[in-house]
Amino acid sequence: MPPIRKLATWRETVFGELGHQAPRPIIRAVAMAVIVNPFAGQPGVEDLTTLWEAGAALGDRLMPELAAMLGGPAVSYGKAAIVGVMGEVEHGGALVHPRLGKPMRAAIGGGAAPVPSAVKVAPPGTAIDIPLGHKDDAWSFAHFDTITVTMADGPRPNEILVAMALADGGRVWNRCGAAPAR
Repeated sequence: MPPIRKLATWRETVFGELGHQAPRPIIRAVAMAVIVNPFAGQPGVEDLTTLWEAGAALGDRLMPELAAMLGGPAVSYGKAAIVGVMGEVEHGGALVHPRLGKPMRAAIGGGAAPVPSAVKVAPPGTAIDIPLGHKDDAWSFAHFDTITVTMADGPRPNEILVAMALADGGRVWNRCGAAPAR
């Protein structure tokens, strides 16, 4: 596991949107880690297994606390990574795609739908939208959402910021209807 420089968590409660009150408050929580990118400055490295393993280890470490922060069952989930400018987008993909989903699902008691994700290369302080989707129904329009996160001092050029998010409900005022017939 590459060294962790920093961990951060936060929880928000959404009571309404544009004057429309939620039937119940929606809880959303995020956990972020900033790690050293072992491949920074080394373009084209083929074997990214170290980052696959790091994604699983970060999920094992952060997800139990993140799930507990909701105070109830998770309905939606998502993940994202920002790679510092000495790395490449594939480094973030290696963190979030191959193995991070398993500990996310384990911490919330399952999840049949793919975990939505976003990855980009950017300088410190750049925001990223973590996409959210229903954990069991990939076509639940009411649960298509995002949580925007940023870390003022990360990722530095030789680092990667990885973020995981959970929510106990969808958007406050869904007017997009139900999912289409499949």
